[in-house]
Amino acid sequence: MLSVRMATAGCHEKGDHMTPNLQITIDCASPDRLVRFWCSALGYVPAPPPSGHPTWRSYYLSLGVPEEELGDGDSCDRAVDPDGAGPALWFQVVPEPKTVKNRLHLDLLVTDRSAPWAERRAELVAVRDRLVSLGGDVRLDIPESEDEHLACGLHDPEGNEFCLV
Repeated sequence: MLSVRMATAGCHEKGDHMTPNLQITIDCASPDRLVRFWCSALGYVPAPPPSGHPTWRSYYLSLGVPEEELGDGDSCDRAVDPDGAGPALWFQVVPEPKTVKNRLHLDLLVTDRSAPWAERRAELVAVRDRLVSLGGDVRLDIPESEDEHLACGLHDPEGNEFCLV
């Protein structure tokens, strides 16, 4: 399941009100696998654990989070934009698998919409193939005809839907 949550820390003033930073939370079984996938898909990096903690697991245990809620190992469960421009992704371990279509999905804008159709299609093919090699799979392939909307629907390794545009 893909859900969006507003991070309460790090609000910044915008005009006459406070605007929260955005964090996207993705429920999953294996944070480590999804962190690797989405870091590659977005050019993100795994988030380092908080200061004073060698791992995220150590940090969560220091907060009193029960072992059974942490999943396996000491893997990172967050992906962040190294430039700080995009929202952070947090991969939250949940016991149940994804069972229904997402009500929200990400569109990865990977082509220059002013470029010719054939060039954009070639770029979509290259990105699609790279993400499939990382464990994604195609749910709606790239059209062959210029009469159709140029996009590609994919699933990440745990079945969450997203599109390449």
